[in-house]
Amino acid sequence: MAEDIATKLQNYRTAPFDARFPNQNQTRNCFYNYLDFHRCQKSLDAKGVDTAPCDWYKRVYKSLCPISWIQKWDDQREAGTFPGKI
Repeated sequence: MAEDIATKLQNYRTAPFDARFPNQNQTRNCFYNYLDFHRCQKSLDAKGVDTAPCDWYKRVYKSLCPISWIQKWDDQREAGTFPGKI
């Protein structure tokens, strides 16, 4: 499993097709991958497990989301005002 993830991360170029977001507008895809990354990290940290599998979500949201959105969401998370449920 970990080797599969490592191989996928090595061959990663851009965000693959996600059937949850079939439309041209990828705003939700960006937001949900941001949420999925932080949820994944939170749950694996709580279990004391390596968080390397979460890097997939990070790479996807970094390729889809504008940097200004990511910075804004990070600031909101630190301030405790982030609207998403992590």
